[in-house]
Amino acid sequence: MGRDVYDNMVAAVQTGRWPDGRRVTGEQREHCMKAIIAWGELNLAAEERIGYIDKGHKAGDSCDEPQPIKWLKNEETS
Repeated sequence: MGRDVYDNMVAAVQTGRWPDGRRVTGEQREHCMKAIIAWGELNLAAEERIGYIDKGHKAGDSCDEPQPIKWLKNEETS
């Protein structure tokens, strides 16, 4: 499968329609997703694949300073 077929499958899964306008069936969507994942594993770098999540940063690098939680009693919330 070439990159153009891969890109068409990705677009079809995203939009629910083939390039010619026909609707993608549930079975076609399922098969396309499997093919997209398999092709991506073989041909793309990890950061280019569908579903890639960048885990390169530690939580402390991008989060605000932790704030203490103040617990309220039931009568204080009404």
